[in-house]
Amino acid sequence: MNRDNFIAKPGAKFSLKDYDPEYTAQYGDKTDASEKLRVGIERIGKYQDILYAHDQYALLIIFQAMDAAGKDSTIKHVMSGINPQGCQVYSFKSPSTEELDHDFLWRSTKALPERGRIGIFNRSYYEEVLIARVHPHILLNERLPHSPGKKIWKQRFEDINNYEKYLTNNGTVILKFFLNISKSEQKRRFLRRIELPEKNWKFSMSDVEERAYWDDYMEAYEDVFNHTSTDWAPWYIIPSNHKWFARLAVADIICSKLKQLDLEYPTLSDEHRQQLLKAKAVLESEAS
Repeated sequence: MNRDNFIAKPGAKFSLKDYDPEYTAQYGDKTDASEKLRVGIERIGKYQDILYAHDQYALLIIFQAMDAAGKDSTIKHVMSGINPQGCQVYSFKSPSTEELDHDFLWRSTKALPERGRIGIFNRSYYEEVLIARVHPHILLNERLPHSPGKKIWKQRFEDINNYEKYLTNNGTVILKFFLNISKSEQKRRFLRRIELPEKNWKFSMSDVEERAYWDDYMEAYEDVFNHTSTDWAPWYIIPSNHKWFARLAVADIICSKLKQLDLEYPTLSDEHRQQLLKAKAVLESEAS
């Protein structure tokens, strides 16, 4: 699997039409990919343990997608092998009154992972240039000090790029995934949620109402990728019509990024080693 094929190339003109949501690389079906996914999940768990001990980097993973693209299930499966104490997941809903009284990045900053930990954003500050763009009346709730015109999107792209550059300069590694599904696949998944009683809770009429803005969202997403896929925080466009492949691709990219950090367990000082030997001697001298 060539991970570079999924990157929205920084500085290049981006079009979602160039990314096939049906793509599954060399894998024919879920069975072909299951072993590699299992190994990837195991490796992420091992890397996370070293990341925590190394205590110099944090990993921020951002998921954006249309409804029913599989964000929740991807997080559930890919992160199933890690220690829950080293990971935190935030699902960003409509902003609260307190959050609306701050800048649009404030609530995300509060949720950033500390060094040694993995933070996952299920949706993120990118909603401020996606749903707020498709439904511009949302901006009225933010009580901005000036009347927002079209230039606000360019300003927010600039703010986001500077914000992500600041984070990476200070040790937060950022991975951004867009789970790319087709409109027909979304329809199939919506119908399944309606037909299966155990999935009814995941569906609301607002899902269908937002589907009517599909083309507007695609245009907004393309603009996001064209302006915020950078060398320090590129976007990965993950084919997601097949959930099993999306999970495999995401796990593979996370593993690759953690490996690139060249993480190591801390080197013990001579004093610390002597303390370990002393503690060992005390323990071994105890009566059974």
